Amino acid sequence: MTKNFNRIMIVGSGSGCGKTTVTCALLKALKNRNVKAISFKCGPDYIDPMFHSKIIDTPSRNLDLFLVGEEPLKYLFSKNSENYVLSVVEGAMGMYDGKGFENDDFSANHISKITGTNEILVVDVKGKSFSLLAEISGYLNLRENRLKGIILNHCSKPMYSYYKSMIEQNLNIKVYGYLPFMKEVVLESRHLGLITADEIENLKDKIQILGATAEETLDIEGIMALAETSEPMSYTEDFIPQGYRDFILGEREAEPVRIALAKDKAFSFYYEDNLSLFRKLGAELVEFSPVNDEKLPENIKGLILGGGYPEEHIEKISNNSPMKNAVKAAVEAGLPTYAECGGFMYLCETITVDGKTYDTVGAIKGNSVMTDKLVRFGYKNLIAQEDNLMCKAGESIKCHEFHHSETDNYGETFMSIKGKQNLPCVNGNANLYAGYPHLHLWGNMDFAINFINKCKNFRR
Repeated sequence: MTKNFNRIMIVGSGSGCGKTTVTCALLKALKNRNVKAISFKCGPDYIDPMFHSKIIDTPSRNLDLFLVGEEPLKYLFSKNSENYVLSVVEGAMGMYDGKGFENDDFSANHISKITGTNEILVVDVKGKSFSLLAEISGYLNLRENRLKGIILNHCSKPMYSYYKSMIEQNLNIKVYGYLPFMKEVVLESRHLGLITADEIENLKDKIQILGATAEETLDIEGIMALAETSEPMSYTEDFIPQGYRDFILGEREAEPVRIALAKDKAFSFYYEDNLSLFRKLGAELVEFSPVNDEKLPENIKGLILGGGYPEEHIEKISNNSPMKNAVKAAVEAGLPTYAECGGFMYLCETITVDGKTYDTVGAIKGNSVMTDKLVRFGYKNLIAQEDNLMCKAGESIKCHEFHHSETDNYGETFMSIKGKQNLPCVNGNANLYAGYPHLHLWGNMDFAINFINKCKNFRR
């Protein structure tokens, strides 16, 4: 199947160059013009899509080539872009940064090439003049790419014409505008990146400033025109399991099942396409707050506890004994439970933050301790060592880990493989998946199918 839709990718010279700010500014400017846009984020990042979604009032999606593979990525990119005038993709890290140090595999540039999406590079001009050409030239010539334009960050209005002329005359590439330094829109960060969108009290004001500035400093018409030149994209639906194609393609509704979904400031890391897949398979996702609510939703047949920042709300979580007791009783009663990272930490006995240990659910033995470094970081392959909620022994799925905590009970239900490093992980059984690894379920849709079917068959 081949689809032609307008799309553009905003890539960067590296983390911190300003690509998230540029992407958010562009999305707000498009929103102000009533241009119906959808956004995407390359890689496994949960936080940037939250900012996109706040701006355009539409869920933002992830495009992760390692986690899902080429055909599912192209399918999701195309299907999610239907009925939108423009698709805006934000890259991850630098445009060539992917899985490792050997090449640009699984990078934003790799995704740009396989999807035929033109790229605009964001570069920070601070402290640079003519040498900026060397930096841009390196990105233009290092590898095959679809780099068609430049946006300058931290550029003043008086200097913009000089930079634009210098770049276009020497490198034969178009400059599509700039953003000046704006102290009032700087976004705070913590150990996993930016703080989440819901934690910024004046986010609406920051976004208004970004949109208004973008109208003055970005070439919006030029960017939209460039998006129209993206190549038609071909994809297949052959990867979708045969027995569930009608449900997943939306041709038939699946039997409904109520599943509780933890959703608040402490638990908010979800891939939108995972939630969409659950819904296609029949899930009625009922949101609740482990921080503020005192009981689980009524008549549920499954439980999902996503990642997030439980350590930032640990006192409220620990003091909420009614909810902790309700979750523990449900898990011990065999309620099918899927918990990732922060959700896994919550299910354990305790979490230690700044030297103080707090009681949590206690459905799983173990203590998690917050550290000042990344632990077990990166892309991996997961291979089941025993039958469990999500799959049979020997089956596998790609995963990603990104956490600043460690535990004395990683689990042994799966083996995570990263290069020559093999490490046991995940606490699992017939009704439980609880561990640090994050899964994108379009990478192995059987995991989602097995979970939903287990929920449908649950009898308390």
